[in-house]
Amino acid sequence: MSNFPVLEGARLFAPFAKGGLLRSNGAMFRSFLYILFLLNLLSHPVFAATGRVECNSLPSKILFRNVPYCIVLPPTFDTDKTKHFPILYSLHGLGDNEQFFVHSGAWNLVEDLREKGELKSFLIATPDGGAGFYINSKDGKNRYEDFLLQEFFPFIENRYRAAPGRANRAISGVSMGGYGALHLAFRHPQLFSSVSAHSAALIEKLPGFLGASSNSPRARVLGGVFGNPPDPVFWDQHSPLILARTANLAGLKIYFDCGDNDDYGFNAGATALDKILTARRIPHEFHLYPGRHDPAYFAEHLPASLQFHSRLFPSP
Repeated sequence: MSNFPVLEGARLFAPFAKGGLLRSNGAMFRSFLYILFLLNLLSHPVFAATGRVECNSLPSKILFRNVPYCIVLPPTFDTDKTKHFPILYSLHGLGDNEQFFVHSGAWNLVEDLREKGELKSFLIATPDGGAGFYINSKDGKNRYEDFLLQEFFPFIENRYRAAPGRANRAISGVSMGGYGALHLAFRHPQLFSSVSAHSAALIEKLPGFLGASSNSPRARVLGGVFGNPPDPVFWDQHSPLILARTANLAGLKIYFDCGDNDDYGFNAGATALDKILTARRIPHEFHLYPGRHDPAYFAEHLPASLQFHSRLFPSP
């Protein structure tokens, strides 16, 4: 088990790769958050209480392996051992891992917002999702959704004193993680009070996204989850766009955004989801902002989803 009391720099929430497998703009994002971190040090007392990040792993009987995770703990977690907290599950993008809140600098952003009084005290849990889109794979070899529902959520909420009930549980994600968050919330709306997604991997027309070759880099990335070539029927069964047409989303608070120049065309999927929810008269918040599928976009808009969930969590 390891704790991370200081800013760690490097990669970002890592999205799909443009024209290839993966791409990283971590240096730019690291510089942005390092400046933010320095400004935070200058503007806040050095003795201000801070939270911490705990990283460990959970032995999974479903996945037959240890699954790493990290959890962001608020300052009062250690000072009040009787207190229970709402919890936000935050899902990383393709190519990243459970430590993305640490090495991207997002943890320091959370600390800054808390010190400004813009976030309530709640837990943020980040499991390692690999490249599995947080669902059960078509071949049945990676039952990741079952792992989350049957093992990970119960373990985390018991070990870290999560407050019980739907009102105290939310889920969020970036890119692949945005797909996972929307998928899980729409399939299991009774579990979550709110869901958010930044630049979610929402694809209206799978063949067009894959290109002419079934052996394209994008097809290979998706192949381990959806079949190679990806099975359109299996894709539709799990697509948040399809689920949104019939799921009972009463009471689920929904936020999502995307850049209007997203490198993978996910802005079209986000716009389609907005139209589906609007047609069903399901309340939601959607923004199409200027930007691409890159670190700068995520850094700018991550505070919005954190504050969205914080406002909805019950007051202590």
